[in-house]
Order: sequence, then structure tokens, then C-alpha cells
Amino acid sequence: MKRLILISALAFAPLPALSQDSAPQDTTEEDSRSLMSRGIDLFFRGLSDEMEPAMRDFGAFLDEAGPAMRSFLQEMGPALSELFADVKDFSVYHPPERLPNGDIIMRRKTPDELPDAPDDTPDGRETAPEGAIDL
Repeated sequence: MKRLILISALAFAPLPALSQDSAPQDTTEEDSRSLMSRGIDLFFRGLSDEMEPAMRDFGAFLDEAGPAMRSFLQEMGPALSELFADVKDFSVYHPPERLPNGDIIMRRKTPDELPDAPDDTPDGRETAPEGAIDL
């Protein structure tokens, strides 16, 4: 993170110096675009240089975790697909709870706990609140 801040500070450091010139320069719009594109290019090049070690480490982590993840999906895949088939909308359930005996349960929310659904008209459109104007 410190490197990222340092890179961005170095990338933007020349900007105040450019604005402090006492003699006005004849710069065209094309020159200013060129400066902006160079600045953006330098910024992203520095960012990619700083991120390269982290991405390399992440790749090594994926190489280590890949077989374990494959094994997990082979064992738990059928159970998870069955769970997703049974539970269509997770927003109507409370977060999972672990009971003292080790069981994990998901309690369904009562109608009072559910967010209010919008009133729909028979043709499927929402009705506007009182005093609202449709545009």
C-alpha cells in the first residue's frame, strides 16, 4: 500500500511544477492530451509494476489451493446444488445459526420481518404512490 501511495505521489508530483510556470506557453489541446495520456500511462505502468509481486504470490496460492478446492467441489458440489435448488431466495431467511449440538439451521423470516413488496397491478406494473405524476 505504501508503494502504491509512493507511485501515485511520484506520478502526480510534476503536475504542480507544470502549473507554476510564469511564462504562458502555447499548448494546444493535442499537447495537453498527450501529457495526460503519458501521465496515465506512467501511473498504470507503476501500478502494474507494484502489483506484479502480489499477483505472482496469488498465482502461487492458487497453485497450492487448486487441488484442495477441486476436492471440496467434488465432495460438496452435489449438496450445494441441492441446497440452491431448494432455496430460491436467500433474502427470506435469517443468517445460518449453529446450535449447541453442532447442527446448522436457517430460519425462515416471518411475514412481519420481510421487506414490503411493491404493490403490483394486474398487468405487472407498479402503482405510483398517491399524488405522484407519471412522466
